[in-house]
Amino acid sequence: MIIREFKRQDIKRVLEIELTSFNDPYPANVLVDIYNLGAGFLVAQQDNMVVGYIIFWIRFENDGHIISIAVDKKYQRKKIGTQLVETAQEIFKKYNVKNIRLEVRKGNRAARKFYRNMGFVERTPVINYYEDGEDAVIMDKFLEFEEGKVQNKSEKT
Repeated sequence: MIIREFKRQDIKRVLEIELTSFNDPYPANVLVDIYNLGAGFLVAQQDNMVVGYIIFWIRFENDGHIISIAVDKKYQRKKIGTQLVETAQEIFKKYNVKNIRLEVRKGNRAARKFYRNMGFVERTPVINYYEDGEDAVIMDKFLEFEEGKVQNKSEKT
C-alpha cells in the first residue's frame, strides 16, 4: 500500500468511499473545490485502487484541521487510516503546526476511539453540528517537535 497525493482522476473512487462512509457526504464538486483551494489531499492506494483518503489543511499559522478521512469498508482495520493520519501529521510538522483539530459525530464511537488511540483528546461538544441535528465532538492533538519527531504533549514525561 502507498500513500500519495490525490489526482483529479481519483475523484470517482474517493466519492464512492465518501458516499458509503458518511450520512452527509460531500458532493464531488465540494471535494474538488477543497482540493483546488489548496487543502492537503492524500489517498491510500493498494493494487492500483484507491482504498482511502484524508483531506486536511492549515487554517491558521499553527492550527491544522482534518476535514475528512475515510477508508473503504473492505479495507478497514488494516491500519490504513492510521497511516493516512500519520502522513498528514508529518506534513503538518513540516509547516510547524502545533495543534491538529477535527470534528466527529458524537455517536460515532469507533471513530472517536480511533482518534483517541492516535493521541487526540476529546474537547467540547458542539450541539446540532451536523445537518441532521447530531452533535459533534471536537478533538485535538497538540504537537511538540523534539529531535525531529512529533510527540503528543500528554506523553511527555
